[in-house]
Amino acid sequence: MVNSTPSNNKVAPHPVLTEYYSSESVRRERVDDLFDAAAEHYDWINNVMSFGSGERYRQQVLSKLGFEPGMTVLDAGAGTGVVSWLEQQMVGDEGMVVALDPSSGMLAKAQSRGVKYITQGLGEKLPFVDNVFDRVTMSYALRHVADLQALFEEYLRVLKPGGKLLILEITKPQSRLATLLLNGYMKGIVPTITRLFRRSLEAQTLMRYYWDTIEQCVAPATILNTIEGAGFETPHRDVTFGTFSEYIARKKPLYPR
Repeated sequence: MVNSTPSNNKVAPHPVLTEYYSSESVRRERVDDLFDAAAEHYDWINNVMSFGSGERYRQQVLSKLGFEPGMTVLDAGAGTGVVSWLEQQMVGDEGMVVALDPSSGMLAKAQSRGVKYITQGLGEKLPFVDNVFDRVTMSYALRHVADLQALFEEYLRVLKPGGKLLILEITKPQSRLATLLLNGYMKGIVPTITRLFRRSLEAQTLMRYYWDTIEQCVAPATILNTIEGAGFETPHRDVTFGTFSEYIARKKPLYPR
């Protein structure tokens, strides 16, 4: 069985952003085009944006999920495969990590990084059977899906009983001043640096879009409620530096301890 009956309770991560696309019906194609065009610049931009600390932070958070050799892992919204590659080292040769992303350009970069298994597809419509993965992860891609409810229901479906979910996301700070500073940095400075040093209008546009999706994203409470509503147990959120959200939840095990 590949697909169970989906819920009709659609939860969009943010409203339609008409500066970038005219309607929800064309959003997916426009966003995919942006990521495809910016794929060759994406790792450089991320290193600049995070001052080179992004990979180290991801590795620290992944350690919370208890990866073990031999595990099967789905890294959805894998992008250029930074997290997939780290997970691949954690599960070893006897394990398997599948990097899934809608952007063929991003997946090509993941493959060149050394990620062994790549699949083009959407988190809301996973091409996998039920109960197959020990862990599902998603890093900074939650804002780019169409329906959070469908997304989390699919993640629950493909996880084995007792399997864990990790969502990494950037969240707008609670402080108005911090939001203004972050807005200036991510929508002003980072896109400008990108245009100057990478000479890519598409990459510059993607970085502006990136911040707008953060600013317009639904509240963390909505994300937690949607994770729980999809059927996950004990969802919780940890926060680092007031803006990096780590959502962790578990699929109910067959034999609770």
